[in-house]
Amino acid sequence: MIRFQEMPYVRPDMEAMKALYVCTIDALKNASTYEEARKAFFDLQEQDEQASTMMSICSVRNTIDTTDEFYSNEIKWLREANANLIPLRKQYREALSASPFRASFEEEFGVQLMKIVDSSLKTTDERVIPAVIREGELSQQYQKDSAVATTDFRGEKCNFYGLLKHMESTDRDERREAFQAWAGLYEEISPKLDAQYDELVHLRDGMADTLGFPSYTELAYLQRRRFDYNAEDAANFRRQILEIVTPAVAAIREKQQQRLGVDKLRYYDEALLYPEGNADPIGTTEELVAKAQNMYREMSPETGEFFDFMVNYRLFDLETRPGKRMGGYMTRFPAYKAPFIFSNFNGTSADVDVLTHEAGHAFQGYLAMRSIPVSMLSGSTSEINEIHSMSMEHFAYPWMPAFFEENSEKYLTAHLIGALAVLPYMCCVDEFQHEVYKKPEMSAMERRHVWRAIEKKYMPWRDYDGNPFLEEGGFWMQKQHIFLYPFYYIDYALAQMGAFHFYGLMKTDREKAWNDYLKLCRAGGTLGYFELLDLAGIPNPFREGSVEKCVRHVIDEVLDRY
Repeated sequence: MIRFQEMPYVRPDMEAMKALYVCTIDALKNASTYEEARKAFFDLQEQDEQASTMMSICSVRNTIDTTDEFYSNEIKWLREANANLIPLRKQYREALSASPFRASFEEEFGVQLMKIVDSSLKTTDERVIPAVIREGELSQQYQKDSAVATTDFRGEKCNFYGLLKHMESTDRDERREAFQAWAGLYEEISPKLDAQYDELVHLRDGMADTLGFPSYTELAYLQRRRFDYNAEDAANFRRQILEIVTPAVAAIREKQQQRLGVDKLRYYDEALLYPEGNADPIGTTEELVAKAQNMYREMSPETGEFFDFMVNYRLFDLETRPGKRMGGYMTRFPAYKAPFIFSNFNGTSADVDVLTHEAGHAFQGYLAMRSIPVSMLSGSTSEINEIHSMSMEHFAYPWMPAFFEENSEKYLTAHLIGALAVLPYMCCVDEFQHEVYKKPEMSAMERRHVWRAIEKKYMPWRDYDGNPFLEEGGFWMQKQHIFLYPFYYIDYALAQMGAFHFYGLMKTDREKAWNDYLKLCRAGGTLGYFELLDLAGIPNPFREGSVEKCVRHVIDEVLDRY
């Protein structure tokens, strides 16, 4: 194993991959024993993991510096080459699905494997290759446009993340100015973002039509492997959040207004929970990583081994820089059985959240890549994957004094408030996308109006202090998931129900909570969504009353603490 910086990038030999797919298809069709079919399956997987690793390395280096022309061009080449493999991948999965040894695959690896294979046959077709390539180009352009946007703020050159730090200032004038600069950045690039999203919506709607789906929503649900629930179930979940969580957050915002002593709580006040200042972590990036390493060593033998591995091989890039893509993520280099964490530290408590949230993803990946032989089963759907990450945030609570010292209680309260307060916003993002793809011909301004109406329903406290761009509905543009990962956001809200369940269990039986969590992580994606919830003892969030059951103890604790 070598450090990330030393990992070589070699352009995958796609002609060799095509030849291997042809051989594997033939082997699956003509295998006389399960052992022959199984060997063909794993021979292809091994080479696919090598190619996937190169793609991941290239993608990470592109997001670390979106202005690097070499990796920008490589991403473009890989995107087109990968899309051109669609016909052979489909033929391979057809051969796998129709294999006379299908039952043997299912007996050894579980029925979820073939569910994934069968569903992929409905969502891929060579006729959509041009659209898939163009979708990738637009996504890459969005990342670059948002990454390079900067403004001068009080003598400092700031990107979006740099401005967010100022929006937590104890000086309200500074918060207001930072907010105006932040909104101004989005307004400045909004014509580009509107045009990009408009094309993305039409591309995706066209792909759905080509593949025979009534709308892109149905296609997206199947692409996201939502085998257990549909859009109606998601709407019912959002209703529960609206009825139970929205009033609770409104009460918290009232308390916040009183604490801050402001006439009316504006958007730029929401990030500041304490008039004397929020709890910020103490230490440099290196010091925070060292504290996290000590935390994971003390948490469990498994987490200690995992985070030592991450540190030893420098499997993260954490600090924000000009040209770096916004946000944070975890990805994998399967050939090295190595996770990787990407983030944009900005000096706020969000930096610590990365060392717990993204590390939760990475921990699960580290375990699964070493224990689950079928790579497509090592990770689950995002509704489960986000339970891995969000639960780790709560499991880390006892170690927060190391990061925040005397302000650790302030951090814990703020973290719980944040976990609750973001749920209505997640519903906004989800409902917005359902409305957009229900009516793909909507104009950019119509989309903004739809967003603002939804926002007022779920977040009636939101006040933009008269900023015209945001008052007319421009806020949706700051959520990159809407552009890059359609319908991937309600997953966080669904997963938070699981994380709150574990947090509640921690209060009475931390050992059981941890063991159930480990069981979930180790299971990866070998079972379906509902089956994994049952395995870990987590309530089904779609059932009536489940949201109340999961969040009530958190609401009571927050109102008591704050």
